[in-house]
Amino acid sequence: MRTLAPLSLAAVAFASFSTASPVCAKSFKSSVGTLKVVTVAQGLSHPWSLAFLPNDGMLVTERDGRMRVVTQQGDVGTPLRGLPRIAAYGQGGLLDVVVDPDFTTNRTIFFAFSEPGPGGAGTSVARAELQDGALENVKIIFRMTPKTSAGRHFGSRIVIARDSTLFVTIGDRAERKKAQDMTDNRGMVIRIRKDGSIPTTNPFVGRNGYRPETWSYGHRNPQGAALHPQTGDLWIHEHGARGGDEINVSQAGRNYGWPIISYGRHYWGGKIGEGTSKPGMEQPILYWDPSIAPSGMAFVTGPVFKAWRGDLLVGALKYRMLLRLRFNGTRKIEEERLLQNIDERIRDVRIGPRGYIWLLTDSSDGKILRVEPAR
Repeated sequence: MRTLAPLSLAAVAFASFSTASPVCAKSFKSSVGTLKVVTVAQGLSHPWSLAFLPNDGMLVTERDGRMRVVTQQGDVGTPLRGLPRIAAYGQGGLLDVVVDPDFTTNRTIFFAFSEPGPGGAGTSVARAELQDGALENVKIIFRMTPKTSAGRHFGSRIVIARDSTLFVTIGDRAERKKAQDMTDNRGMVIRIRKDGSIPTTNPFVGRNGYRPETWSYGHRNPQGAALHPQTGDLWIHEHGARGGDEINVSQAGRNYGWPIISYGRHYWGGKIGEGTSKPGMEQPILYWDPSIAPSGMAFVTGPVFKAWRGDLLVGALKYRMLLRLRFNGTRKIEEERLLQNIDERIRDVRIGPRGYIWLLTDSSDGKILRVEPAR
């Protein structure tokens, strides 16, 4: 077995970016008192995802095809070498990134991106080893089939389940009828092993006319996903059209209805599908009308925000805020709208290793923000 040398942040070349300072902090009111929002770094091009490394570093993806190591003090590394070809157009590009729980021994990460190829582009997932300044042993473990020239609704979030399988969300690529086509990967949550193989416990394994990687289907464009800290269930949210943004609990073999049922309407105002319900199709546990354009989500854990433990945080692109949702089971019992005057499109939401809330903002001058109680 090959011995992996310790990853050293000192070996990463850092670019000259703005970092945190007292003048970068803003204060906001909340149900647990005043929150301080610190700008840790900025100058990133449409950052999409953030993942914490075990050595005080973070991986950050930029949609136009760069991945960087950033320290929690705000030093931003130069782009990592070794990424595969990426189709960075429309809503596509370099998307989610997650760190393997066994990273300290295997140095493995997983990332989702829009991969070019015959017919256009498709959401793909790769695994790689993070070495000093580069990705090595990059292997594509999943490719969306078939690819399409459409430039919208790629998804895509990756969640590592408790059994070490990977959940991956894939949008309908703006070809909505395909979300009900079981021979097509569009509008699905898929489940694969870390090497890309298919778990035999997937709901459609061995059934003719069904893709064996399918976990759930009938989704529009899921850009948030997280495991419930108590149940281990996969919770996702997805963009509606005009109204109809949803939160769903993704369950094996279930059909979530898009585009046959929806609480939204076409952007020009027309009706979508057959209505809001139909036998054999799941109802969302929550929907928003008007739409908030959700992106990124995380359950609150850790020692910092004790009063919010177990609550769900959702970023909003359209309304430029952070939402806190409390549920009794799957019934919403409380909603709090936070950081409403931040004037930033919230793209990703994470809970850091010390329990602080971390956010990415979606702009050509994208920021990494840390949310903490004001002292």
